This record gives sequence, C-alpha cells and structure tokens, in this order.
Amino acid sequence: MTTLRDIMTTDLTTTDPRATLKEVATLMREQDIGNVLIMDGDRLSGIITDRDIVIRAVAYGHDLGSAATDYATGSVFTMDAGASVQEAAKAMADRQLRRLPVTDGAKVVGIVSLADLATRASGGADEQALQGISQPTI
Repeated sequence: MTTLRDIMTTDLTTTDPRATLKEVATLMREQDIGNVLIMDGDRLSGIITDRDIVIRAVAYGHDLGSAATDYATGSVFTMDAGASVQEAAKAMADRQLRRLPVTDGAKVVGIVSLADLATRASGGADEQALQGISQPTI
C-alpha cells in the first residue's frame, strides 16, 4: 500500500501569521510554488495559495501589505502520513482540495498535491481526486 509518506513533498515553505500578502507572494515566486503554510509556532494555522491572493485580495484592490492570514484558509484539513494514497484521493475529492498537508502526530511533515498524486502514485488516485475537485459546488 502506497502511503502519503511515500509521495509527499517534505520541503515545505512556511511563514508566520504576521507575514503580508507581498511577503507570501515573494516566497511563492522565489520557491516556484503555489501555496505557503502559515505556522503559529509548530501549529498549522492556515494555508494560502496564489489563487487566494488573486481572488480574495488583488481582485478587490486590497493592500498587499495586509496580513496574509486574512486571506488564508484556516482550519486546514490534514491527514496522517501513514494514510493510503487512495484514502487521501477520496478525502481530497470529497473536500475539493488541491493540496493536502500531511502530519505525523500533531507535526506537519509534508504536503501532497494533485501533481504528486499524478506523478508519484498509481491506481488512478489523481483521477479520483480531480473528478471530485472538478464538481461544481452548490
């Protein structure tokens, strides 16, 4: 059984809750990534994506000096590193998630994206997740 530990990305880009939108966007550019985890010490307090910045802030003309946490998704759904890729794909589909932080106990140890499911997993996990994500919300 392939687990999240087998396919997760462990090189995480994080910031603290005081980071601004501009600082987060700069991190994304420098790291060539589309999301940053917001950590309050060792606790995951949110995740912000490039889309969050554009749709929730820039589109409304908000100041790029604003706190990134104001535009981030809080109460982030996570899964344990020992969970199977199939379980993760189902959870991602059900919750329409493109990125899934991975934990070991209470500690964030990695992240799995749709791209990870597509390139590092087998068994159609990426298709399952993508079908659920692509469903319109009502």
